[in-house]
Amino acid sequence: MIREDKDLAFMLQYENVAWYEGGKVKILDRRVYPRVVRFEVCKNHIEVAKAIKDMVTQSAGPYTAAGMGMALAAFEARKMGMEEQWEYLKKAAYTLSTARPTTTKRMEIIVKDCLKVAKKAIKEGKKVDEAIFLHTLNHTNTRYERIGKVAVNLVDMFPDKGTIMTQCFGETIVGLMLREAKDRNKDIKVIVPETRPYFQGARLTASVAYDQGFDVTVITDNMPAYVMEKKKVDLFTSAADAICLDGYVVNKIGTYQIAIVSKYLGIPYFVTGIPDKGHETIDTVKIEERDPDFVLQAMGVKTAMDGVKGYYPSFDATPPHLVSGVVTDKGIFSPYDLHRYFGKDGKAELVL
Repeated sequence: MIREDKDLAFMLQYENVAWYEGGKVKILDRRVYPRVVRFEVCKNHIEVAKAIKDMVTQSAGPYTAAGMGMALAAFEARKMGMEEQWEYLKKAAYTLSTARPTTTKRMEIIVKDCLKVAKKAIKEGKKVDEAIFLHTLNHTNTRYERIGKVAVNLVDMFPDKGTIMTQCFGETIVGLMLREAKDRNKDIKVIVPETRPYFQGARLTASVAYDQGFDVTVITDNMPAYVMEKKKVDLFTSAADAICLDGYVVNKIGTYQIAIVSKYLGIPYFVTGIPDKGHETIDTVKIEERDPDFVLQAMGVKTAMDGVKGYYPSFDATPPHLVSGVVTDKGIFSPYDLHRYFGKDGKAELVL
């Protein structure tokens, strides 16, 4: 296998996203990276689900973690009879896929594929954990390869010399778009809003950009409008937790407001990803609301007076009229014409 994580940043290397080995799954703790390099070591699939829920990993990381979690579940069930083993894996699949409500539909695809692999391995008398691990590794490599095509189409929109702004941490697309830009000798500066309360932009996106040799600047979440105008940002881009077929983009809270500013200033906003057949309209998306105490602190340090309330919706929905284009592996599509991505037969594999 030719590994598609070549020349990418430390945190995008497969072993540092989520990795099953020796009856355990290790996951880079993105809540403290890069100031601390620490791995959460999960001894059972329930701990993997908790790590996903608790944001030990995020963006596309949970999709790899879920697959590795299924391999771990198979290891846990290795001494069970065939029927008991199968029932155990089905329950594990539910536990892992529902760890975070906003991404449940995508996670279901991951675990269902793992179940197919498991059923075949059980029938053939092979080691089920190894079969699921290899499937997850190959799937991850294929995803990187396919998102590389998305990166090619996105970088077509980059100026040869200019400035782009991102939002939150788009996982693989961040590393791949910057690798592609470097391969084309594009002189790109990156501006990254911090993305409170977990600071994914400041800690993760900025780290990847810096690791890969780019000029990167972090700003606070209330600076984008001024900075876009002052620093003459050429393009705004983000990934998405869901791209609904009616053109709504669900992504980290704050994306909507930056898209509004981009529209007002005449700056294009390109979202990257694959349209979700599981979300025909925005009405099918459940916006996850997390512990409000997180907005009353900064990386564990309390900032608000006791008794003050917080509110923490994790995502927002950007309407299609603010989206310049949806960048996919098949090209760039209008947010009003996303069904065309799937072709006449209506088939396409979701990049996870």
